[in-house]
Amino acid sequence: MRQSLPILTLLATVAFLASPFLADPFTGFDPDRFPVPQIDPPVQPAGYAFSIWGLIYAWLAVLALVGVTTRRSDAAWQPMHLPLILSLGPGALWLWVAGFAPLAATVLIFWMLGCAIWALLRSPAQDRWLLRVPVALYAGWLTAAAHVSLGVALGGYGLASGEVAAVIAVAGATLVALVVGWLRADAPEYSFAVIWAFVAVIVANMPGALPVAGATLVALALVVAMTARGLWAGQQARRL
Repeated sequence: MRQSLPILTLLATVAFLASPFLADPFTGFDPDRFPVPQIDPPVQPAGYAFSIWGLIYAWLAVLALVGVTTRRSDAAWQPMHLPLILSLGPGALWLWVAGFAPLAATVLIFWMLGCAIWALLRSPAQDRWLLRVPVALYAGWLTAAAHVSLGVALGGYGLASGEVAAVIAVAGATLVALVVGWLRADAPEYSFAVIWAFVAVIVANMPGALPVAGATLVALALVVAMTARGLWAGQQARRL
C-alpha cells in the first residue's frame, strides 16, 4: 500500500492540474446562484492574485513526479501522501462544482484546505524545495481561497452585508494562518501565499471599501509579524 501512495498522488495531481482545461473558466461564483446576488463582493481579491495558481500547479507537478520516481521508497515522504491525495483528488472537481453549486463548493474547498494543512504538518524537513514548499504554497493559498468562498456565501445567503462578510472571512483566514504559522514556522511560504492574497484584497477594496481594506491591513500585519517571528527563530536556531 505504501508503494502505491506515490502513484495515487501523481494521479490526483494530474487530475487536479487537468481540471482547468475540463471545466468552464472560473471568474468567481455566478452572482445569480445566490438569493442575494454577489456582484463584485468585497472579499474577492484583485484578479492578478490568481496567477499564483500557475506557480502552485507547476510545483505540485514536480512534487508528484519526484515522489513517484526518486522518492517513491523514501519513508520520510510517506506520511504526506494520503492527506495530499485527499485534498487534490476531490479538488479536481472543485471548478466543476463551483459552476453550479457555490455552497457545495465552499464545503469542498474547506475539505481541501484541511487536508492540505494536514499534509503540510506531516511534511518532512528534508527535500524542502521539492516537498514542503509546494505544499505550503498550496495550503496557504487555499486558506485564503476557502475563506473568500465563505465570505461570498455569507453575503449571498443574506447572513451578513458584503463588507461584514468580508471582514468575517478575513478574520477566519487570519486565525487559521496564525495557528498554522505557529505550528509550522519553518514553512514561511505558507504565510507568503496568505500575504499575497491579503494584499490583493486590499488592492481590490481601495479606495471604495475602506473598512474591508483596513481590517485586511491589520490581518496582513499580524501574519507578517508571525512570519517574521518564525524566520527570526529559525535564524537563531541555526546559529546555535
